[in-house]
Amino acid sequence: MSFISESQLKNYRRSTKSYSLTLNESLKNFKEESSYYKTKIFLSHKHDELDSLEGAISFLKNFGVDVYVDWLDGGMPKKASGLTAVRLKNKIRSSDKFILLATEGAINSKWCNWELGLGDAAKYIENIAILPIKEDYSDFSGSEYLEIYPYIYNIDSYQYFKGDYRYEGTYVIYPSVNGNDKVIKLKEWLQKR
Repeated sequence: MSFISESQLKNYRRSTKSYSLTLNESLKNFKEESSYYKTKIFLSHKHDELDSLEGAISFLKNFGVDVYVDWLDGGMPKKASGLTAVRLKNKIRSSDKFILLATEGAINSKWCNWELGLGDAAKYIENIAILPIKEDYSDFSGSEYLEIYPYIYNIDSYQYFKGDYRYEGTYVIYPSVNGNDKVIKLKEWLQKR
């Protein structure tokens, strides 16, 4: 059982990336894919963590969803301003799901925390999740507030986990309520609107 590590995300990115494309070209291709009838995800992330971002987009796209990334939005102002905030609020509200790509950098970002607050108000609790990405063998600290949100988690083999036997796969784990954790397969969670 584990959170997804940075190296796993990079490996996922490499396995789906077209090597003839630069990182920016690859990310722009994600934007240009058809989003008709797909679950729309607002992916909150730290802007300078492009490798993690591309890996997360590749990982999520594998489930047949449309991922919104703000800096690929042609309608976004060139320089951060009040208009940026208004556009982000509207995109969060109009998305079906909100996912925070929770790297250490994102957790410390004022913008990501602001977006998480908006996601909390607009999507909590059924349509919001944290995708914790850890540096290999590291631990998050000082971010206990994230414990109130569902999180995305890998189960590496068939085992007893959170009150039931579960197969290998990726799941959304809800925070404990009355001692019971709700666990749902990520694919199923992404399909629920």
